[in-house]
Amino acid sequence: MNLSPSSNGGPVASDPAAWTMSSRPAATSAPPIELRNLNRWFGTTHAVDDVTFTVGVGEVFGYIGPNGAGKTTSMRILATLDEPSSGDAFVDGFSVVEDPDRVRSRLGFMPDYYGTYQNVNVWEYLDFFARAYGLRGTVRKRALDFVMDFTGLDDLARKPIDGLSKGMKQRLCLGRTMIHDPSVMVLDEPAAGLDPRARIELREMITRLAELGKAVLISSHILTELAEVCDRVGIIELGRLVAVGTVEEISSRVEQRIAVQVRLLGEVGPLVAWLQQQPEIEEVSAAEAHVRFVQSSERERSAEHLADTLAGMIGAGFRVTEFSTKSKSLEDVFLHVTQGRVQ
Repeated sequence: MNLSPSSNGGPVASDPAAWTMSSRPAATSAPPIELRNLNRWFGTTHAVDDVTFTVGVGEVFGYIGPNGAGKTTSMRILATLDEPSSGDAFVDGFSVVEDPDRVRSRLGFMPDYYGTYQNVNVWEYLDFFARAYGLRGTVRKRALDFVMDFTGLDDLARKPIDGLSKGMKQRLCLGRTMIHDPSVMVLDEPAAGLDPRARIELREMITRLAELGKAVLISSHILTELAEVCDRVGIIELGRLVAVGTVEEISSRVEQRIAVQVRLLGEVGPLVAWLQQQPEIEEVSAAEAHVRFVQSSERERSAEHLADTLAGMIGAGFRVTEFSTKSKSLEDVFLHVTQGRVQ
């Protein structure tokens, strides 16, 4: 089901015959999400400082930073809940400043905290939001059926929402966010307070949303979760975007140091001594049959230098059974590019 603005600015169903939430082309050739030189001041505090990035169709973009970095403010502006001091944000090419109604029909926003209502069950809650988005008749029924099935809430349809577990409430909030089939999903700390199983299930649902063609912008303090689900990340600190790209891209830009682990047949002491004599080899250590070290290298020649090191070991007579590098985690990259400053 695609949504388009009605004559009074609200969303209406443009295809009442079917509601499938299947992959579909964007309404325009513009990226689903674009922040362009976005700024937001609160008095003397520059909460969002000239932030620019885009998110493509079917992409999951992780937005990370310390508390007070400007993540939620950026997301609230994108969701038309706040206005920028300067710059702009766009959803499917529509400005949050100039066309907020069109933006709202194309965007689903899941805040880090949301209100519930007394004496309302799961189905009634979702039905209320479906009606608020202008869904009628068969379209609304199909939307409810799809969302209940997608979030796994079918068996809880008649359960009062104030009796749901934290994980089920998060599923319900995700269902509310997607009930009008938005092309863009903005999720602010969706995994906060969830147990491990609920986090895994939420991650699987986010992956499925991307497969359906949604552009997903997600913030979280659980960096291991983001690393597993995100195609790219943006790291923000003191309101400024300090890095954008895949974890591998950011890591290669900020530091050319590669952690290596070697496993040997025989004593490790001679290899430790040999490595300590080699240029660009640092932090050599040994544990049982393993030797670990860090090799500094120009990014363009890192693979060549690693190959030379391995060839040198074998040429020196060391019987190498394992030679592996350790990729930097999202936590490693985050700690390297941020300084822990707050405002």
